Amino acid sequence: MKKTVLFVFIGIALIFLSGSAYSEEKATKDEVVAKCKEAAKMAQEKGLEETLKVLNDKNGPFVWKDTYVFCIDIEKQCNTAHPERPQLIGKNLFNLKDKNGKLFFAEFINVAKEKGEGWVSYYWPKPNSSEPVPKITYVFRVPNTNAAMGAGIYE
Repeated sequence: MKKTVLFVFIGIALIFLSGSAYSEEKATKDEVVAKCKEAAKMAQEKGLEETLKVLNDKNGPFVWKDTYVFCIDIEKQCNTAHPERPQLIGKNLFNLKDKNGKLFFAEFINVAKEKGEGWVSYYWPKPNSSEPVPKITYVFRVPNTNAAMGAGIYE
């Protein structure tokens, strides 16, 4: 009986520890850039609509470690995919400000339109939180479209 209880305890502890280690894993800048470009390539090869379905899947390949790829419609100034906050899809976010008054979504769009790609710093809550923290997001415009892929990391 003691061995059974010990094995159950060890098993639960291992599951808990492996889950904790995974949730604390942080994405890198290089991973963010690669995932955004991978999503853009998928949009060009399979079409934007098919790609949006994959991006919106919380268990899909574009949600990893502590981040995710989202998609912006540059002309409509809204998200067209967002796996963590689907309530943001379709809403015009151009005037969205962070806690310091920065129009970061407008900056996403300007970077995509003017440079094609780049990093934007701002404050944003982590998933399952409401407290804004420093974040940087990479934005990459899908060539020859009005779509841009974005993904960020918390600093």
